[in-house]
Amino acid sequence: MGSNKCRLGTFIELRENTNDDLSYGVSDVRGVNNLKELMSTKSDLNGRDLSKFQLVYPGEFVFNHRTSRNGSKFSIAYNDGSKPIICTEDYVVFRIKPECKKELSARWLYMFFNRPEFDRYVITNSWGSSTEFYNWEDVQAIELELPSYAIQQKYVNVYNATLANQQSYEHGLADLKLVCDAHIENLRKHTPAKTIGQYLIPCEQRNDIGLSVDFVRGLSVSKQVITTKANMDGVSLNSYKLFPPKAIAYVADTSRRGDKMSLGFNDSEDTYLVSSISTVFRTDENYLLPEYLMLFFCRDEFDRYARFHSWGSARETFDWDEMCSVEIPVPDIAIQQDIVDIFKAYNTRKGIAEKLKNQIQNICPILIKGSIEEAQKTDEA
Repeated sequence: MGSNKCRLGTFIELRENTNDDLSYGVSDVRGVNNLKELMSTKSDLNGRDLSKFQLVYPGEFVFNHRTSRNGSKFSIAYNDGSKPIICTEDYVVFRIKPECKKELSARWLYMFFNRPEFDRYVITNSWGSSTEFYNWEDVQAIELELPSYAIQQKYVNVYNATLANQQSYEHGLADLKLVCDAHIENLRKHTPAKTIGQYLIPCEQRNDIGLSVDFVRGLSVSKQVITTKANMDGVSLNSYKLFPPKAIAYVADTSRRGDKMSLGFNDSEDTYLVSSISTVFRTDENYLLPEYLMLFFCRDEFDRYARFHSWGSARETFDWDEMCSVEIPVPDIAIQQDIVDIFKAYNTRKGIAEKLKNQIQNICPILIKGSIEEAQKTDEA
């Protein structure tokens, strides 16, 4: 037979192993996000009794049975690592029964969970008044059309190949970042710092060329140029500033942004518009590349510097004079370009890794559907 309609509870069993001997500590604690990934916990663990935390061994699943206020997602993950992790008592841990491992592939089951249809099913079937839950008994009651193990494994192999491709891109990211940071630290030690003001050229041109609201952009604390979130209905764009290619723009007000400066670099070929409260400037590229300058602006120490050097009573600002007083090592243009090229390679690789990661999630429903349809055709033959 190619497929078998069954209850999931036939193949899985509850696991209730706790960290009694405290073999695992705070660094081993994980949570589950709504992307169905294990992640380092953000919870304050001071005073928590880790001996009561649950063990999740490699090959086991873990889920949070609370489904309300979770973005219409069911938080469930699979420990595909080589080491156990621990999680709080709020989670439920289970595994495929040892005697069923040749009937149900753990990776196929994870793909089954990693589908929008499954999230919708769980949210629809969650219970509770102020807080909704999807419990162990509900997981056991899930009905699925299970292809033969051979068909499951065929589609799991496709998933694994895609995952390996994504991970190969991701593994090189840390090394590239280290190389870039090492270059910058070396420059700090061996290249005299210079104030950047001598290389900055203010851009004060207003929107006298009639650009529409489609060109309005905002500046984020993550140092990105973003589509504006402001309500632009009835807003005159005449006073908005032009934000040309290869220019940098920032918001001088630092008092309401969580110790982060809103700043961005226009790396597109389009001229954008930014609010009149923004400061826009270019660099003299004979001496200072804007991409090189952005490497320093994107570092945490720049945010701390800008916050410390902001002035005002009701509103603190990092004004133009303070920006011009920033000091960084300014090496030869060729050296700047080498560092920028490494960082561009890092960003390119990071972008590909993120796209592949999204593709992995998008491919799960396709692979599950494909495996079930192949099993049905086998039954009909």
